Amino acid sequence: MDNSKPSQNNFNYNSVPHRCNCELRRTVCLKRPAEICKEASAVLVKTVHFMKNLPAFNQLPPNDQFSLLKSCWAPLFILGLAQEHVDFEVTDTPADSMLKKILLNRQESPEMEREQPTMAGVSKLKSCLKKFWSLDLSPKEYAYLKGTTIFNPDVPDLKAALFVEGLQQEAQHALSEVVQLLRPGDQERFARVLLTASMLQSITPSLITELFFRPVIGQANLLELLVDMLFCR
Repeated sequence: MDNSKPSQNNFNYNSVPHRCNCELRRTVCLKRPAEICKEASAVLVKTVHFMKNLPAFNQLPPNDQFSLLKSCWAPLFILGLAQEHVDFEVTDTPADSMLKKILLNRQESPEMEREQPTMAGVSKLKSCLKKFWSLDLSPKEYAYLKGTTIFNPDVPDLKAALFVEGLQQEAQHALSEVVQLLRPGDQERFARVLLTASMLQSITPSLITELFFRPVIGQANLLELLVDMLFCR
């Protein structure tokens, strides 16, 4: 009887199932850019108007307003996509487009090099949107959830951090009340809403910018455009 053990050299690695992450690292772009970018731009305008129309936000020092805008515009925009039910599909980035981006990035300083949208990032975004759609939030729930997102006291260097913290607590309390009012039999709904909202921070602003707005704004800085929109009275 042969009691010899198979040696490592004779091991067939092809027999072991494995999955490559190459699929998730693929760079992608929108399938219908003209249509989706138009919808995304409309959501972004509504997002900035929502912030401008909050009396409490306007009471904050300008530097605090800027810091909160920089911190919250992307998660706030994603909430807008969810509320407006903006659905989209992506496709592989064309090879000629990738070459152009590589050449352009080489001409820019390192801090100007931009992260390209990947299938992994898009999958995370679409998963987040689907979770919000499954919650079927009302307009009031979205409004108060946006309030808790805007007024984030953990943003660094806020002059009015205590005031911002109080505003966030008010928004969370109002959200809790409206959730209980609309779904009195669902005791876990408020926790599910907050848990789903926590996913927003895992989606990078650069993904949002490059996927939805780079085809529209070209080389412009999106944050600078948002500042112009916010402070233009």
